[in-house]
Amino acid sequence: MRLRSLRVEEQPQLMVIPLIDIMFFLLVFFMMSTLYMVEQHTMPVNLPQAAAVQQDTQRNINVTVTQEGRIMFDQEEIPLALLQKRVGMEIAAQPDKVFVLRADKQVEYGHVISVLDEMKMAGARRVAVAADVKAR
Repeated sequence: MRLRSLRVEEQPQLMVIPLIDIMFFLLVFFMMSTLYMVEQHTMPVNLPQAAAVQQDTQRNINVTVTQEGRIMFDQEEIPLALLQKRVGMEIAAQPDKVFVLRADKQVEYGHVISVLDEMKMAGARRVAVAADVKAR
C-alpha cells in the first residue's frame, strides 16, 4: 500500500493567457505613449490665431521669426542678409518646396514683411503663413 506523500506531486503550471494579456496591454501602452512623444522640430513662438487654419502633412521648411526678431531657418539662426541665398539653395534642390513663415505675434509687422520679401526675391512661390486655430 502506497501512502501519499505530503509533497505536491504536480508541477506548478505557467499560465500563458494572462501573460499574453499583459503583453498586449504593454504593446498598446507603448504605442499610445509614443504618439505623444512626437516632437515638432520648430522654435516655440506665440502664433496669432486665425479661423481658416489647415494642417499640412508634407515636409515643409520652417522660417521662424522669434519675438526678439531673430530669424531661424529650420533650427538654424540666420541673418536676414543670407536668407535669400539659403532659400535659393533649397529651391534649386527642389523647386516646389513649401516654406512656412512662423512669426511671433509680438514681432513688428515690417520685420515679417521684410523676411517674406527676401523669401519671394529668392524665388519662393509657395509660402504659407502659420497661425493657431482661433477659439470660437
